[in-house]
Amino acid sequence: MTSSLVIGIIALLLGFSLRYWINRRKFYRRSLTGAEGFSSYEKSVVITFIERVGKWVAYGLIILGLLFVWSYSRQKKANEKALQKTEIENRQ
Repeated sequence: MTSSLVIGIIALLLGFSLRYWINRRKFYRRSLTGAEGFSSYEKSVVITFIERVGKWVAYGLIILGLLFVWSYSRQKKANEKALQKTEIENRQ
């Protein structure tokens, strides 16, 4: 049960840090006029493609992390409800 929480938090952290890293690289590549500077056309195409794929991977990690955290909260609520039910049954 707690493994889903840990996996969810790790996936969220990886997703947000990957997005931050990609956006930071993109920011520091810009010149004063706002244009991105590449040394060649090929580098431009490859780096832009890799960053686009990386952003989709980051979005996937964020969604996966949210699903794992949501799953953990649902399991916790179900366990608490079952515990309360057994306590009520034991009192009677």
